[in-house]
Amino acid sequence: MAGAAEIFLGFARALRAAGVAVTADRERTYLEAVAAVGADDQSATYFAGRATLCASPIDLETYDRVYAAWFSRQSTVPRQPPPMTVVIERASLDADEASGGEGSGEDESVAARASRAEVLRQRDVASLSAREKHQLSALFGSIRLAPPSRRVPRRTPHRHGDLDARATLRDMRSRLGEPSRLRHRTRAVRPRRVVVLIDVSGSMSAYADSLLRLAHAWARGGAPVEVFTVGTRVTHVTRPLRHRDPDRALIGCGEAIPDWSGGTRLADGIRHFLSRWGRRGMARGAVVVIISDGWERGDPMELGEQVRQLKSLAHKVIWANPHKGALTYEPVQGGIVASLPHLDAFVAGHSLAAFEELTEVVAHA
Repeated sequence: MAGAAEIFLGFARALRAAGVAVTADRERTYLEAVAAVGADDQSATYFAGRATLCASPIDLETYDRVYAAWFSRQSTVPRQPPPMTVVIERASLDADEASGGEGSGEDESVAARASRAEVLRQRDVASLSAREKHQLSALFGSIRLAPPSRRVPRRTPHRHGDLDARATLRDMRSRLGEPSRLRHRTRAVRPRRVVVLIDVSGSMSAYADSLLRLAHAWARGGAPVEVFTVGTRVTHVTRPLRHRDPDRALIGCGEAIPDWSGGTRLADGIRHFLSRWGRRGMARGAVVVIISDGWERGDPMELGEQVRQLKSLAHKVIWANPHKGALTYEPVQGGIVASLPHLDAFVAGHSLAAFEELTEVVAHA
């Protein structure tokens, strides 16, 4: 089975090279499905690939073309796609016709929309079709980041806290020495800066659009948020993300980012961020959020060292990894292993529900 597994894995990667968004999670699920149905079952392996590797009907034509081309060179696996029978489900339509198109009407429609929204909230962003991603984009507006707070040395009047002797005496003097209400003061609270470093390399391309929409929702929420993209370069994209319209904001980011879907140099990116922005004040006392799958082309230990230096400046360092949302995920990537000792939180970042949980983690950092 080891040789067959290599053949099927090669097919998944050939499909990715042909333009289908095949992620590492989908490759793993595909191999598990093939092992479950048996590699010798032509029809089962064909449909296992369609079910696990294709995100939308647009991918099916490419899938069939790559399937035929790839397996025509193999001798132990199916060579041609099996015939497919298309079944159109008409149950809901027939039910509407039988009831004269009335039914429970508006209540059922609202419930159906709510159910679809809940399903989209839980789905892995990389597995969504273009239409589903468009539907999901409208839900990002519900995400609001309550900025984490920090206490500053300056004290302000408050109902409770330390006794403010000077204010109390001033109040008594204004009353010609008559006793007055005791005055108190406490340390003032200010919002803490949030810095977001988003990996936009090729391995993260299926998530980049949604992650920038998340950053837009945070930046538009009133919290002091600074956003950078990291690939082979570091790009400061806070200004385009300030635009009210999320689609226009993403267009502005696309125009500003020169290395979208390029290579991954996380260690170099964090080093550049620290030298140009971080040590000059942007990272000091901030909550820094790194969103990446952790694949590092350079030395993983160097990435760990840069995260350690980042942690020495920041208040908290949080890492969100899209692949952590999978039940079978293990943090085995070298960059992740080297960085984990310096992280305050390591969370999932693959779905809208995970983005909402990440927002709560940042708000309470």
